[in-house]
Parts: sequence; structure tokens; C-alpha cells
Amino acid sequence: AFTIMRIVQIIDSLEIGGAEKMAVNFANALNEKMDFSAIVVTRKEGKLFEDINNKSNYLFLNKKRIIDFKAIFTLKSYCKSNQIEIVQAHGTSFFTAFLLKLVYPKIAILFHDHSGARSNQNKKSNLFLWLASYFFIGIIVVNHTLKDWAIKNLNCKKVIYLPNFTSFSSTIAKETILHGNEGFRILCLANLRNPKNHQMLIDVAIKIKENYPNWSFHLIGKDSNDEYSNAIKHSIRVNNLESCVFIYGQKNDIEAIINQSEICIITSFSEGLPVALLEYGLMKKPVVSTNVGEIPLIIKDGINGFIVDANDVSLFYQKVVRFITESDLRAQMGDSLYQTVIQNNSEEGVIANYLNWILSL
Repeated sequence: AFTIMRIVQIIDSLEIGGAEKMAVNFANALNEKMDFSAIVVTRKEGKLFEDINNKSNYLFLNKKRIIDFKAIFTLKSYCKSNQIEIVQAHGTSFFTAFLLKLVYPKIAILFHDHSGARSNQNKKSNLFLWLASYFFIGIIVVNHTLKDWAIKNLNCKKVIYLPNFTSFSSTIAKETILHGNEGFRILCLANLRNPKNHQMLIDVAIKIKENYPNWSFHLIGKDSNDEYSNAIKHSIRVNNLESCVFIYGQKNDIEAIINQSEICIITSFSEGLPVALLEYGLMKKPVVSTNVGEIPLIIKDGINGFIVDANDVSLFYQKVVRFITESDLRAQMGDSLYQTVIQNNSEEGVIANYLNWILSL
């Protein structure tokens, strides 16, 4: 083992999303490096359970309300009996970690912030986080603007930027078969919710259908059947796109799904560093993305992908068309993106930085 540390990742759910995926990635990566690495889920289990390598180091709290004493004391006894030294709280689960600290003061809390949108908010709208941050020993952020925000607004100044990393689980069976023609598929991995801007995808799809009717769009991600998702479905119907825009909901066999696609896209108007981008890169796929969050640190326009201002539908369309019409360019850019992701966002590099940082705390 790298060090004698014993650590637990805390996350509110195991539904498929960036923060959830990173909690599982950390738990898995630290399995090899530490004496003990576990994952605790507070509110809701989900498909990502299948991705956990060591299922014996797993606890589900089934937390029913914001302050749930039973859940907190279950967590306390779990930490005690496994001699846990550090809890790494992802996203909103910081509040559970804060309550744990009140009943079990010897525990150390790391806060892992995945919310790219937070950097546009003020201290007031993050009052609980501001309060809890008095008890953090360190903060991990997924982009540089979040780092500046945390140093300025929170009460813990030991902040480190660690890029997201990803890896595919070898145990997940292929189950999803995408619609449309093989070799003519465009993929968007993003939960159906506001900053992901699926309306832009639809605006692009309208133009693609007109000029390249063989091609189809595939939307993978959590569908809450809410106002946002209903608006997208309505838009698909009124523009007669049912034959070329398909919605699948949450899926777990992401590697197999990316494999069935030719071109991958990100249309969001706000992001941290989307795990989807790293997954596209690991599978050597060409990407057209909006220029948001940390994406420009990975995609260099015209070298390993195309990057377009958020909401510039016509330029986005033009870049997708280049990939549609130039298969050599697809292969070349996909390969370049793979090299970039392996160099900067590999598990080994990120975890080494992480461990050195923890030792320094």
C-alpha cells in the first residue's frame, strides 16, 4: 500500500452523473493505494453500483430527511469500526459529512466540489457550505474558476485543482443497441437537464436532417420526465425529428454505446470538466463541443476536436458537417484527443497528485 490511510468517499446517489462517477472512480483507484477505501451512499442507490470494484467496502445509509440521526449514527459506527481517518464528501453530501463531524470530531473532511455553476453564485446562496467549510481540512475542485471561488468564499484555504479522470469498468455487459444506421450516429452523453442545452442539439439536428438524412442523434442520460425533458421531446415532435433524434434515458454500458457512435458532441452552456469528454477521448472519438468550463484545456480547436461558442448553432453545425464528410479527419482528431486524455487525465497522474497533497495536509 502507498500509505496507511483509511478513507471513505461519500456521495448522495449512485445515479449516473459526473460527481457520482468520480466518487466511484476515487473509491476504485484508492483500493490499490490505501489500507482501506470504501464508498458510502446517503440517499439513493443506482446503476453506478455495478462500477464499484470492491462491493464489500460499500454502505448505503438510506437517508430519509436532511437531518437523519439514524443515518448519521450508522455512518459514525461504520467509520469507527473501520478506523476511517478521512471522509471525502462529493458535492451535496458535504452536509452529511459535516453532521458526522459533529458527532465524531476525530474524522477529517475533504470536500470535493463538482459544481461548475457554483462559481457564478455568491456566498449567501452557499451558506451551509460556508459554515461547513470551517471543518474541512482540504477542498478539491474540478476547475480553476471553482478554485478561485473557494479560496475567496470558503473558510478552508487548502484548495487543490484535480482534473477529473475516468476509466471503463471491464465487468459491464453491453446491452444498449442504438437506433439509426450503423456508421452514421452522433452521440450526446448528458443528463436531460438545464445547463446541458439539448435545444442546441435539436437546432443542429434540424439542419443535419435536411442535408444528411442518413445521420441520427442519440441522447443518453438521466431523464426526469420534467419540464426540461418534456420541452425537448416536444421540440423533437414539432420538428418531425422522431426518425433521427432518439432518447434512451440512463445507461450503464457507456463504452459499448460510444463504440457504436461516429461523432460525439457536448452542447452545454456551463460545465466543469465533463467526464463524458474524457470517455469520448478514451474511445478515440472526434468531438464537437461548446467552449465552456475546462473543456478548452483539453480540446484545442482544429487539433484534437472542434470547439464552438455556446449557442453558435450555425458554426456547431458546420463543424459536425466536417466530421460527417471527412472520415480521415474523424480518425485523426479522435486519435489526438485520446493522446491528450491519456497524458493529462489518466488515473495514475491524478491519483499521484492527490496522494501527495493529502500527505501534505
